[in-house]
Amino acid sequence: MDFKQQFIYQIDYQHWANDALFNALDRLDPAARTSPQKLYFGSLHNNIDHLLFFYGKWFARLKGEPQATGYTGTVHHDWRDLKNGMRREVREIQRWLERQPQDFFDERLFFTRTRSGEENSIWVRDALTHIFTYAATERGNLAAIAGTLGAPFPALSYYNYRHEMGEHLHNMRQAASSVTASGI
Repeated sequence: MDFKQQFIYQIDYQHWANDALFNALDRLDPAARTSPQKLYFGSLHNNIDHLLFFYGKWFARLKGEPQATGYTGTVHHDWRDLKNGMRREVREIQRWLERQPQDFFDERLFFTRTRSGEENSIWVRDALTHIFTYAATERGNLAAIAGTLGAPFPALSYYNYRHEMGEHLHNMRQAASSVTASGI
């Protein structure tokens, strides 16, 4: 598998894992999602809002566009708007990555650091790995805190994603062969 395909799977996994986390957090009372917790940005809601900022910041860097100067606090106060914003951002990144040529993933990414303002560079594949591992770590932290508040603990692993996607593909193939066999 080449880098492009691997990262397309990874961004699809991001979408899947975010939705699995959202499904668990939806079981919490809104006050629990916004209550102060031992998290860097305070509440579960604020940390997800920051994760959306994080995706956007790195997506802008990947596209060579100006990026936000820094996270200054909650942007999406409404839970539904926040979830939908996250879904749109991740799918937009996925569609954009799908349009990139294979050699893009072997290029250097030049960007300005958010806090220091210094110029920096990193391989695109390392930037994408950073994005995806940071998000996975954050989702794990959020799921653990949410569990202490009574939310079910979601199965967020990449293994679970691939297993579920494999089952979907198997079911789709069976349905297609049933349609073909019945002459429909």
